[in-house]
Amino acid sequence: MVFERTIKVAFQHCDPAGIVFYPRYYEMINQVTEEWFEQSLGASFVDIHINQGDAVPTAKIETEFKKPSKLGDTLLFALQVTKLGRSSVHLEFTVTCEDELRLTSRSVIVYVKGEDKKPVSWPQTIRKQLEFFLKEEGPS
Repeated sequence: MVFERTIKVAFQHCDPAGIVFYPRYYEMINQVTEEWFEQSLGASFVDIHINQGDAVPTAKIETEFKKPSKLGDTLLFALQVTKLGRSSVHLEFTVTCEDELRLTSRSVIVYVKGEDKKPVSWPQTIRKQLEFFLKEEGPS
């Protein structure tokens, strides 16, 4: 299953030339991730980070920028789980604008617990939902 969200490129995302400044993509990726957790996994970042004192930090991120995006573009972010570990999840983002590929990004986020922020197993309720988004591999 794929989680999709659109984000319209605003002035705040752009450099003086009207092109998305690349760190702003990471803010958008985080926004999509937060919305996915709340809307599809039933676990808001407010509950995880504030109420429970746990966290889901990014341990790794790798991005290929294919084509620039400009002020006013509407970007479609598609998020999919490519691997689910005990405490980690590998995510793949594909970002397009009118079917034109703008970037791909792969990240690993980890569930960590309490003040010491040590990795722990995903809570069962979240893990069940993560499994729905696990990308199925095609035939070998």
